[in-house]
Amino acid sequence: MSKRILIVEDQEDLRTILRDFLKASGYETVEAVDGGESVAQARSTQPDLILMDIQLPVFDGYEATRQIKADPSLKATPIIAVSSFAMKGDEDKARASGCDGYVTKPYSPVKLLGVIRGFLKDAS
Repeated sequence: MSKRILIVEDQEDLRTILRDFLKASGYETVEAVDGGESVAQARSTQPDLILMDIQLPVFDGYEATRQIKADPSLKATPIIAVSSFAMKGDEDKARASGCDGYVTKPYSPVKLLGVIRGFLKDAS
């Protein structure tokens, strides 16, 4: 059974790239385009891992992460922030909101896959 990854990204082109890359790597994907939808999708699909953009409509990835981590059924779900924020302190802010990992855009797909596999402990 393949692992399910929730992609939270408001830009359609970036969502498409991630979806295609992850599916080709053996993962099942579900998607959300804003902070509110990400919380609802996480609750309904119970993903194995979440890739969370930070700049999102409705509410940002920090707030979405806080809400997801507050849900007892999702607390242990790894959340990797995937953000264009690369200034000093941005990773600390993401981790303080509950993110377990941090990858900056633009990212190497191979490097991102390594981070994902590290959290999922698999070789899909």
